[in-house]
Amino acid sequence: MAVTRRAPSAVRRLTASVRARSAIAATVVVLIGTSVGSTLLLIVLQRTLISTVEANAASRAESVSRVAATADLATIQKDLTDNTVESQVAQLIDPAGRVVASSSIRASDRLLSKLRPAPGQVVREQRDTLDVLHTKDAYLVTAQGVSRDGQTYTVIVATSIAPQSESIEILITYLLVLVPVAGLLVGAGTCIVVGRALQPVEAIRRRVSAIRAGDLADSVPVPESHDEVARLATTMNDMLRRLETAERIQRAFVSDASHELRSPIATLSASLEIADAHPNASDWSEMRTVMSLEVERMRRLVDDLLLLAKADDRGLLLSQEQVDLDDIVDQEVRRLRSAGSVQVTASIEIVRVIGDGQSLSQAVRNLVENAAQASRGRVMVSIAAEGDTAVLTVEDDGPGVPEAERGRIFERFVRLDSSRNRDEGGTGLGLAIVREIIAGHGGSVVVETSQWGGARFVVRLPRDGSADPTDA
Repeated sequence: MAVTRRAPSAVRRLTASVRARSAIAATVVVLIGTSVGSTLLLIVLQRTLISTVEANAASRAESVSRVAATADLATIQKDLTDNTVESQVAQLIDPAGRVVASSSIRASDRLLSKLRPAPGQVVREQRDTLDVLHTKDAYLVTAQGVSRDGQTYTVIVATSIAPQSESIEILITYLLVLVPVAGLLVGAGTCIVVGRALQPVEAIRRRVSAIRAGDLADSVPVPESHDEVARLATTMNDMLRRLETAERIQRAFVSDASHELRSPIATLSASLEIADAHPNASDWSEMRTVMSLEVERMRRLVDDLLLLAKADDRGLLLSQEQVDLDDIVDQEVRRLRSAGSVQVTASIEIVRVIGDGQSLSQAVRNLVENAAQASRGRVMVSIAAEGDTAVLTVEDDGPGVPEAERGRIFERFVRLDSSRNRDEGGTGLGLAIVREIIAGHGGSVVVETSQWGGARFVVRLPRDGSADPTDA
């Protein structure tokens, strides 16, 4: 059944851009922040304004109470008329609930409030409107009890809070306009800034997308900002250099492997052609020897290639067991002596390590065979313990390895002189295999100059500290 893919919606297309997402996020954050801040500002401002009104009303009520406590009604009336501000209305109420003095004619016969506090007590209430004053403004009513002639009178001060409400309403209007405008400005600014910041990233993307296989020598532009984008570009260039190096090594590896395989295949093919052309005259015994050598050479090459391929893929799979390294070295020394091609000197101490015996045996054999092929007639092999380290040394009296080539000697298919040629049966992979095996055991291998001027390979491996091999 065919599966149809839905086209991305307009919202998804919009938010697919980092610039758009950053602008939207910045706008949302600013809108939320300014909204919360504006709300808090309005609450604080409103409470501040009301507190000011309450303080002014309480002060006026206290002032009137002091006059009402001792003065006559005429004096009280004069005080209310002369000292009450326009936004306030003041009354003095007798114990019977009658208005005996008022600052406004409109409130001369009707009560502003039914509050009746005890002498010295102050109470408040907020009224949305006062019908007595024929206005729709909201008022804050403050009442204070006062003792006069042994009776309780009440001073009432009604203060309009319309100016404060108007101030709050004006501020709300401004905020309703400024908050969205601020959000839009921040969003637009973020879009512009992020767009400019991402221009080098887009340039890097275009350059990388234009790079094709086999053309890894190109590099991405590095901006002069010395920021994260510049570091990203530098890292990309480093990665491209590593990929270029890996590709070059892979091509050289394939080329060298093909060349190595071509020689024995050609020999086998020629032998078969001769046998086919002269089936009766062929010396099969001699040809069998030649073909067997070439088959063995191919087998070793294929085995070495497989081992290195496994090391590249997921690392060597090494067993962990106690290995008597001195026995392995002694066996290889005996084998080399039995060949009779070189004079072999050995110094062997009992040394035990933890590792893969078969792999370590292959590494020792590769080192010994390499020394025998390079030597002019003398090879020296030694194994000893130095503290927690096993030290294996293999040296020869051959031409040695130039200091500049001592790192490259462990690369694959590297031959530095004619003594390490294909005619000697080597594959050019022996030392590369040694490095992989020793590294897999947590050790190291280096090449130095021997006492005879030739090559001196030194292998260091962690010893097995669980038991003293001298007790074995």
